[in-house]
Amino acid sequence: MFNDIGPLELVTIIVIAVLVFGPDKLPKVIQDVTRTIRKIREFSESAKHDIRSELGPEFKDFEFEDLNPKAFLRKQLDSDELGLKEIRNGFDLKKEMAEVTDAVNGRDGDGPSPSSPSSGGRIDMAKKPEDPGPDDRPPFDADAT
Repeated sequence: MFNDIGPLELVTIIVIAVLVFGPDKLPKVIQDVTRTIRKIREFSESAKHDIRSELGPEFKDFEFEDLNPKAFLRKQLDSDELGLKEIRNGFDLKKEMAEVTDAVNGRDGDGPSPSSPSSGGRIDMAKKPEDPGPDDRPPFDADAT
């Protein structure tokens, strides 16, 4: 229930409780709080039992935790009925990203890429693009004129 409370926070809560209620009333307050928590748990368990009995025998394996969307999706996706484990295991994100990068940069997937270990993993940023020759004209764009 209180899995995320650390030791320092617990000591702080105890000190504040002693200061607020006093050492003589603190045991009575703790008993009242535990009694209230126990009653709430009993009420929720009886409500769950009543709902299960009203739903009938076809819902005997119904779990209230399945009403949480995260738990429901996790349960449905972890079952191997859809074959999602094979799809998930067959998907290699690094390979897919490398193929997309190669396609964007206009490289073939077969040749060595500039970031591949064969070229040292570096791209030459100092290399200037080739200047067009004197007879080469820039491409004509009719829409730009």
